[in-house]
Amino acid sequence: MSHLIQKYNIPGPRYTSYPTVPYWDQETFSNAEWMSTLKKSFDESNEEEGISLYIHLPYCESLCTFCGCHKRITKRHDVESPYISAVLKEWALYCDLLGSRPKIKEMHLGGGTPTFFSPQNLKILINGIFELADKADAYEYSFEGHPNNTTKEHLQALFDVGFRRVSYGVQDYNERVQKAIHRIQPFENVKKATEAAREIGYTSVSHDLIFGLPHQTLEHVEETILKTKSLRPDRLAFYSYAHVPWIKGNGQRGFKDEDLPSPNAKRQQYEEGKKLLTKVGYKEIGMDHFALESDSLYQSMVSGKLHRNFMGYTASKTQVMVGLGASSISDSWYSFAQNVKSLEEYERLVGDNVIPIYRGHILTEEDRVIRKHILNLMCRFKTAWGTEESFFPEISLAKDKLAEMEQDGLVVFGIDELRVTEKGQPFIRNICMAFDVLLHRKEPGTRLFSMTI
Repeated sequence: MSHLIQKYNIPGPRYTSYPTVPYWDQETFSNAEWMSTLKKSFDESNEEEGISLYIHLPYCESLCTFCGCHKRITKRHDVESPYISAVLKEWALYCDLLGSRPKIKEMHLGGGTPTFFSPQNLKILINGIFELADKADAYEYSFEGHPNNTTKEHLQALFDVGFRRVSYGVQDYNERVQKAIHRIQPFENVKKATEAAREIGYTSVSHDLIFGLPHQTLEHVEETILKTKSLRPDRLAFYSYAHVPWIKGNGQRGFKDEDLPSPNAKRQQYEEGKKLLTKVGYKEIGMDHFALESDSLYQSMVSGKLHRNFMGYTASKTQVMVGLGASSISDSWYSFAQNVKSLEEYERLVGDNVIPIYRGHILTEEDRVIRKHILNLMCRFKTAWGTEESFFPEISLAKDKLAEMEQDGLVVFGIDELRVTEKGQPFIRNICMAFDVLLHRKEPGTRLFSMTI
């Protein structure tokens, strides 16, 4: 395996979208076209499947130096109410555009740190959302909680308005690793937050773990997983640390590059961690995710309904995903749009009754075909192109790029189809890259992506 790691450990996208953000075509994009495709997609899908809603809550009290997310560090909590007012105003602008009440099937509060906000303000936010919308018949609402500051009051407030899933960022339990990433949280804090969620009635608790962190060893990963086993979260994200310190505003400066595990050591952390997770009852889901058989994410994988979007893996597909808040990304299935990142500009634009988009991409017919192939690979580890709807002219180039991977035992070709082997699953980002015709046509001149392994 080590020679394959050396061969395929190259910069590459994580494919929460296709085309990936660096390849969005700004020349063909306009806010008017975005709004037109959103309205079209909403009219096609709201009644039957509803929509997804992502709300970005960007504030944190302290900086975690492993984090590449858009955030604002402050201890001032008087920022909460103005930001919530802006988000609700943006939502009202979207609802006016859509013309009828959305049915919200999926909702996720991300950050930043959503539990930076008080329980009362979170309840105000969600109740404000439902003044203009309804819950879908079957829905799944979740939020990201910091184990150090997620209180019973936070959990109860969000439970009262329909949330049944919470995800806690754990990363690693070793104190030296925690100090390096500026994220000190004892096991007891995670245990307390996990048990509080279950006592209130949450049906799914998730923990996020990261491998490849500074000073992290295989023993640290194993110790973290064994402690995690004792709490038995319903699902787990077991992410590769994405080292992207060149991104403006990124906090990844709290350690040196030589403090990071080597690519081989990092891959061993994953392989051994995966074995241990499987041994204690978790099933691998797509890329980086694991779940108990009782969890909806596993059940959706078995039934073929697993989906992937800007929120990561989800248990079902919606054609429309609206992102609210600074830097949020929306998806109408026919186009993508991203909000401005500056909090001040975001609040100013919304205050002027402007949906605060600053960039996006209108998907071409080719984009939509390739997107389906990449979704198939990321969610089901297989795809096929035997029909006119799934064929694209550059499929021969993709097959050429995959030929060496077939020789390495990572993929198997059938007649007009491709299957990823178990050996190939850790290299799924590389396999998807073979289908990424925009990446082939214009290789980036500067480094844009984290390493694939």
